[in-house]
This record gives sequence, C-alpha cells and structure tokens, in this order.
Amino acid sequence: MITKRIIPCLDVKNGRVVKGVNFEGLSDVSCPVELAKYYSSCGADELVFYDITASFEERRLFTDILTRVAQNVFIPLTVGGGINTVEDFDRVLKCGADKVSVNSGAIRNPQLIKEASLKYGSQCVVLSVDVKRVDGEFLVFSKGGRENTGIEAISWIKQGVELGAGEIVVNSIDTDGVKNGFDIELLKLVCEAVNVPVIASGGAGSIQHFIELFNEIPTIDAGLAASIFHFGEVEIKELKKQLKENNIRVRI
Repeated sequence: MITKRIIPCLDVKNGRVVKGVNFEGLSDVSCPVELAKYYSSCGADELVFYDITASFEERRLFTDILTRVAQNVFIPLTVGGGINTVEDFDRVLKCGADKVSVNSGAIRNPQLIKEASLKYGSQCVVLSVDVKRVDGEFLVFSKGGRENTGIEAISWIKQGVELGAGEIVVNSIDTDGVKNGFDIELLKLVCEAVNVPVIASGGAGSIQHFIELFNEIPTIDAGLAASIFHFGEVEIKELKKQLKENNIRVRI
C-alpha cells in the first residue's frame, strides 16, 4: 500500500503567505521562504505554492519569490497561479518546481493539459479544481474561486484526466478555512471517477479530520492544509505519529 502524503500549502499574495475562509477575507501569515524552509525540515511530504491572485489579475506568476522558495526546499514542490501556456510551465519548472498546477488556464483552454503532459509527462501536470455547491450541484469556479464557470465538477475532472492530468487537487470552497473537516461527499465522488492520485484540500481543522479522511476514503492519496500548519495548531510530526497509530501508512 502506498503511504499517504501530508502536504502544506502556501497561498501567496504580494509576496506574502495569506489565509482566508471560503476563499475570502485574506490575512497575512508569514514569509513564504521561511515557511517553506520550516516545512521542508519538519516532515512534510510535499509543498504546494499558489500565487493566488495571478489569474484574477491576469499576470504571470511571481518567479523571484518562487525561485527563492525552490532553493530552500528539499521535498517535491508543486506550483500554480497564472499558468496559461506551455511556456508558463517551462518558466516555472526552470525556477525549480517539480510539478505545475493548472486551474483557470485549463478551463479557458483544456488542450493546455494535453500539450503540457505530452511535453513534460503527465506526472508533471496537476489539475487543481475549485469546487462549490450551487443548488445541489458541484460546480467549478475559476480565478481563485471568484467566478462560477457553470461547469459540472466531476465531468470536468474526468475530462482533465483523459487529457493527461496526472494528479488532481480538489479544493472545496464550501469547507475552505472552516476547519470542520474535509468535504468527504465531494472527495468520494472524485475518487470514484478517476484513477490518478487525488489530493484533498479544504476543511482540515484537527488531526482527527485527517484520520477520518483516510479511513472514509482509503483510495485518497493525500491531505493538504494551510492554516492549521501555519499557526502551529497541528504539528506534522505529531499528525503522522497519530496516523500511524491508527494504521494509516505514512512516511515518518
């Protein structure tokens, strides 16, 4: 059985790590370089770096900060924000990213997934999907959760995998920052629909929420969180210790 991954997420705005609730009300947290160093040394399996306003502001991702982050981490680094072309993939990978996350750019041009996977391999292409319930239906939102695309989420995720995405990050806007647990209903549907690694994002508030995630959905690959790690509410080493005690395989 493959070990479950624990992944902190750096949401970066104007060169600083920020965090909000339901994708709104962003507050300053820390310097991304210092936080990245900390996670690289404290047992995180991977790190995600999102330039969260790049797509909304219709600009390229800030590569200077990304380069400094990449130089200071020794775990796999996934980077997203303002990725609209294969050239953007190339630029971010040259800054030190291991994987590139696409979201709004792939919604505008789904062939970007195919082009990038053919050039760099599907293992390099991560499809990040921001999902919210609207009238009982799971819909995809773009531009950092600001814009309702009207696209049904599960069908979009399946299309993304068919085009070559090698991993899916499911960001539940409904549970983001609320700390009441992961969106189990949504995540089960995604895991049943695709056969690539799925990362759960949004809702973690305690160690118990990770235990519930991996017990409720044995096929899910990873749990991603931000504020509970940033503010020291959950220590990654203690989280992994308790997961192991609950017979959930992790890398210690």
